[in-house]
Amino acid sequence: MTSAHRARDTKHRHHGGQQRHVGVRRVKVGAREIITEGIVRPIFQDLFHLFMTVTWPQLFAVFAGFFLSFDTLFGLLYYAVPGCIANLNPPGLAGAFFFSVETLATVGYGDMHPQTPYGHTVAMIEIFVGLMSLALITGIMFARFSRPKAWFLFTDNAVVRPLDGRRTLVFRAANKRQNVIQEASAKLRMLRDEVTGDGFRIRRVVDLELLRSEHPMFMLGWTIMHVIDESSPLHAETAESLEQSRAAFVLTVSGTDENTGQVVMARAEYSSSQIRWNATFQDILEEAEDGTLHVDYSKFNQVNPLSSVEAENPPG
Repeated sequence: MTSAHRARDTKHRHHGGQQRHVGVRRVKVGAREIITEGIVRPIFQDLFHLFMTVTWPQLFAVFAGFFLSFDTLFGLLYYAVPGCIANLNPPGLAGAFFFSVETLATVGYGDMHPQTPYGHTVAMIEIFVGLMSLALITGIMFARFSRPKAWFLFTDNAVVRPLDGRRTLVFRAANKRQNVIQEASAKLRMLRDEVTGDGFRIRRVVDLELLRSEHPMFMLGWTIMHVIDESSPLHAETAESLEQSRAAFVLTVSGTDENTGQVVMARAEYSSSQIRWNATFQDILEEAEDGTLHVDYSKFNQVNPLSSVEAENPPG
C-alpha cells in the first residue's frame, strides 16, 4: 500500500474502523432537507457572513462573550501587578475587572486610573482593542439594519386551472408593506429529476415562461401565471408525473423599493404536493356600494376546488 493510500485509508477510519464524518451540516432546499459533509466552514475566515446570518440573540450573545472575555483578560493583567492602578475599588480581582470594563468601553470615570508604566501600557492596549471592537460592532450592526429586505407574501399553494380555455399554473403574491415596488419582475423555474438518453441522472432546471413577467407598480397584489400550452414543459405533466420526478417550483420576485431606492428580492418554493389541480384562489377583492375597493388578505391563502363543469368548460 502506498503512502497516499494509507493516508486516505486513515482519513476514512476512526475508532475501530468507523468512518469519521467531517463538516456535517443540514441544508434545507425548499421542503427538502439535505445532509452535507466534507466541507468545514472557515468560521474565522468568514466572520462577516456568520454575523450577517445568525439570529439577533446569537449575535448579542457573541458580542457579550467577546466583551466579557477581553474584560477578564485585561483584568487579570492588571491584577497580576498589584499597585499599577490607583484607587482600586473594590480591591483585588473585582476592582481590576471593573477598571478593565471602564477602560475597554473608553468610559474613564476618573476615580481609578493607571499610575505605573506597566498600568499605562496595558490600558493603552486595551483602549486600542476597545476602539477597534466598537468600530467592528458598529459596522456589523449598521450592515444588518441597512440590509434591504422584501416583505412579500406568497400563497402557501399554487393552483392549476383553466383560464381563457387553456390550463394555467397560477401563483399569487402580495406586498406586505403596501408601498410601491417599481419595475417588479418575476421569474419561475421548475426543478425535476431526469434521466438522459445515455442513462445519466440529472436534476434539471427548466425556465417557465410567464404570461406577464413584469409589474410596473407592485403595491397590493400580483397574480403570476404560466400558460400550459403545447410549448410548455408542463404540457404532458400530471400531478402523478410531477411527484415521480420530485418536481419543485421556485418563484422569484424582485424590484426597486420606491422609498429607499434599494433593490429587494424574495422567493417562494413549492413542491409538487403544493400544486392544487383544478382549483382556484378565493377572490380577495370586493367593491363596496360606494365604489370603494376592499382587499381582504385573510382570504389570501384560501383555495377552492373547481366544479367539474368549471374545470371542463371554463368561462370566457
